[in-house]
Amino acid sequence: MTENDREHENELLEEWAADVAEALQLKGFEVDINAVLGLAGRAAHAALRPAAPLTTFIAGYAAGLQAAGASVTPQVAMSEAIATATHLCREHPLPAD
Repeated sequence: MTENDREHENELLEEWAADVAEALQLKGFEVDINAVLGLAGRAAHAALRPAAPLTTFIAGYAAGLQAAGASVTPQVAMSEAIATATHLCREHPLPAD
């Protein structure tokens, strides 16, 4: 993949994330795409590939609950949830083949 391809892919992901956030009425919410994709990759390797979307969903849900119930911003809540889930991925033993 060329640098041009990566830039184009990043632009598409940023547009997609903005469209999804707008559709879900999350005004002003910016997604740390690299952090979310990094967590998905770690989860896929720490457990099974389907763990990637499952883990990112659970982290997002936890972040939403934390942001709604505490005095933290959604970005801080998401950052903390990603850090916690990433730590779990690092500590989780790899599955036996």
